[in-house]
Amino acid sequence: MFRMTMPETAREATRLDRRSFLVATGGATAGLLVGFGGGDAAAAVGDGTFNPFVHISPDGVVTVLCKHLDKGQGTLTGVALCVAEELDADWAQMRGEHAPANTALYGNSLFGGVQGTGGSTGMPDSFMKYRRAGAAARAMLVAAAARAWGVPAAEITVENGTLAHASGHSASFGDLAAAASAETAPAEPPLKAPEDFRLIGQTGHHRLDARAKSRGEAIYTQDIFRDGMLVAVLARPVRFGGRVASFDASAALAMPGVREVVETPHGVAVLADTTWQAIQGREALQIAWDDSAAETRSTAAIMAAYLARLEEPGTAAVDHEDAEAALANAAKTVEATFEFPFLSHAPMEPMNAVVELTPGEKLEIWSGSQLQTLDQLNVAPIAGVAPEQVKINTLFAGGSFGRRTTPPSDYMVEAVAIAAAIEGRAPVKLVWTREDDIKGGYYRPMVASRVRAGLDAEGNIVGWHHRIAVQSILAGTPFREAFDVNGVDATSIEGAVHLPYALGAHRLEEHTTELAVPVLWWRSVGSTHTAYAVETMIDRLAAEAGVDPLAFRLTKMDAHPREKAALELAARKAGWGDALPEGVSRGVAVHKSFGSYVAQVAEVRQNDDGSFKVLRVVCAIDCGVPVYPDQIVAQMEGSIGYGLGAIMRNKITFTDGVVDQFNFTDYEPTRMSDMPDVEVHIVPSAEPPSGVGEPGVPPIGPAVANAIFAATGQRIDRLPMTDSGVSFA
Repeated sequence: MFRMTMPETAREATRLDRRSFLVATGGATAGLLVGFGGGDAAAAVGDGTFNPFVHISPDGVVTVLCKHLDKGQGTLTGVALCVAEELDADWAQMRGEHAPANTALYGNSLFGGVQGTGGSTGMPDSFMKYRRAGAAARAMLVAAAARAWGVPAAEITVENGTLAHASGHSASFGDLAAAASAETAPAEPPLKAPEDFRLIGQTGHHRLDARAKSRGEAIYTQDIFRDGMLVAVLARPVRFGGRVASFDASAALAMPGVREVVETPHGVAVLADTTWQAIQGREALQIAWDDSAAETRSTAAIMAAYLARLEEPGTAAVDHEDAEAALANAAKTVEATFEFPFLSHAPMEPMNAVVELTPGEKLEIWSGSQLQTLDQLNVAPIAGVAPEQVKINTLFAGGSFGRRTTPPSDYMVEAVAIAAAIEGRAPVKLVWTREDDIKGGYYRPMVASRVRAGLDAEGNIVGWHHRIAVQSILAGTPFREAFDVNGVDATSIEGAVHLPYALGAHRLEEHTTELAVPVLWWRSVGSTHTAYAVETMIDRLAAEAGVDPLAFRLTKMDAHPREKAALELAARKAGWGDALPEGVSRGVAVHKSFGSYVAQVAEVRQNDDGSFKVLRVVCAIDCGVPVYPDQIVAQMEGSIGYGLGAIMRNKITFTDGVVDQFNFTDYEPTRMSDMPDVEVHIVPSAEPPSGVGEPGVPPIGPAVANAIFAATGQRIDRLPMTDSGVSFA
C-alpha cells in the first residue's frame, strides 16, 4: 500500500527542524526544556546538555519529546499523559514529537540502555521518567512564580496550565517559561499519590496524533521529498541465502525515468525519478542468481525435519523434578504435537527509508526507526562515517508488529548501501512494495512443539514435558547473550517457562534449528506459539479429568493471583456457565506476557454448512496502573483482530525455497466481516505499568480453538486453522 504523497512543504520542513531546535536549545527565549539524565537526576537544561523530555514555549504549548517510536500504539500520547499529570497542565495545551536519535539521552533502560522501542516496554520504561520530568517542570515554574511574586512557593497552586496565588497573582505556563528556564530543577521532585491523579487512569483524552492523522497531516517516510531525490527499489534474491551471479541492466536503463542501476550486497537496485518508474525498471532487469547457499526446501520438508527433532532430547531450559518419572506414573497422560507456520508481520506501511549521504562526512535518515542505536551502528560503516555522524529523524510508522526492530537494520542498511553505491550523488528513498514485504523475510519463525502431560487419580497435574523446535531470533545479534535461559534463546520459549498452573514435575526442552530464512520477533514473540500449546493442552487435561475447563484452571492457580483474577473477571463478564444459543460454544485462555496478564473468553458459532464465526470475545487485562485506558482497550481490540487473522488463515509457505505468498490476496488479514464484538475489562491495579501492545495476541488462538473443541470435539493442532480443515464464514 502507498499513501498519497506531496512535495515537502514549508510547514513539514519546519516541523522537522523544530524537533532539532527543541533538543539543541532551551535558553531564556526558547522557553523551558526539562529532562532527566539517566532517568533519575533532574536539572535545568538551558544549555541543552542533558536529557530533554519537556519543552514549554512562550505561547504555553507543552511539547513532550517521546523517546519511543509511535507506530500507532499510542506511546506518544501515553508519555504526554504522564508529563501532563505531574505538570498539572491542561490537556489541550499538550503536544508530542519524536525525540532525535541519541543513545546517551534517550536510551531504553529495559533494553540495557539501547535507544529503541519494542517488547511492549514503552510505558514500563517511560512511566516514572516522564512523570518526574513533568514534576520537575512544575517545580521550576512554581519557583519562578514565587521569585517574581515574592511569595512562598508552597502557597502557589497549579491547575490546568495556570499558576495562581491568593494575593491575586496568576500566570500561564507560557508567561513564566523564560524565567523558569533559569531555575534549577529538583533532583527528586515530589510526585502525586495515585489517588490524586486526574489524567492517568482516566478516559476521554484524545490522542495527540489523532487530528494530524485524520487530516492527512502526519508525516511518514513516504511523505519525505528531498531536492534531487531518487526513488529506489531493490531486486532481492528469490531464495533466502541466494546472491547475484550476474545481471544485465540495459533494458532497465533504457526506460523513462530510470537514472541508475547498481549492485549492492543485498541485490540489484534501480533508481528512478518516481516509485512507479523504479518498479518498472526492476521488472526489466535480467538477473542470474547463485542459490548454492540458499534454502531450497519446500515447507513440508522443513516441517518434517522439525518434527524429527522432536523425537530427540533437546537442551533443557526448565528441569524441575523428574518429569519423565512423573508421566510414567500418572493415572492418565495426554500428548499433542503442534505445528506453527512462518508468519509475515504485514504492517500497513511496508519498509522504507530516505537517506542523504555526504560520503565520509555525515548521513541523515528519515524513517520510522524503532532501534535507533543499532540503526546508527549498522549504517555508519557503510556510509564511511562515525555513528554519531548519523542523524536519524524518527517519523510516524504505519505499524510494525516487530518488523522494524531488526537487529541488522536490514532496510536501512539497504538504503544506505544504495546511497553509498552512487557515492551520495542524490538523496535516496528506498521503497519496499507490498510484494517485497510479504516475500522479503524476517518472519515469525516456523515452530514444532510437543507437550506431554499427566494427571493423577484426583485430576491434579503431576507431570509436564514440553519440547520445542524453532529458529533462534537472536542468534548472531547483540541481544543473544542477554536473553539466555540455560543456553536457550529466551524468545524461543517465553510463555512456556513460568506457567500459572500447579504442574508438578516440569521439563522444557528446546532444539535450535538453522535455516537461511531470516526470522524476527512477531507481535508477542514466543508466546505466539507457547500460549496456544499450553492453553489447548490445559483444556485437553480438563476434558480427561471430566472437569469444566474454567474450574480446572482456577483450582490450579492459587500461586498466581493476578492471572487468576484476570481469568475470573473475563469469565464473569462473559457469563461463563450461562446458557448459550443453539450452535454457540465458548472457549477460554489466559496468558502472561510482557508483564501483563490477559484472559479471553471466545464465543463461536458453528453455521449450518459447518463453518465457524467468532461472535464475541470478552477480554480482561491486568497491566498494572492503567495509564491510558482508552488506548489499552484499543490495543486489546487490535490484538484480537491481528491474532485472529494469524490463527484462522495466515501462513508463509515455500515451494523449492521460493515464498508462495505475495500480497493480501493470498496472505489475507482479518477482515471487518471476521471481527467479533469485543469487550475489554481492565483489572484495577496499583502495580507499575506493564506492556499492552502485545499481550492481547496470545490468548485469542487457544480461546477460539477451545471453543471449537467444545462445539465439535475436534482438536486443532496445526495452524492456521484452515490447514486443519476448519473454515470460517
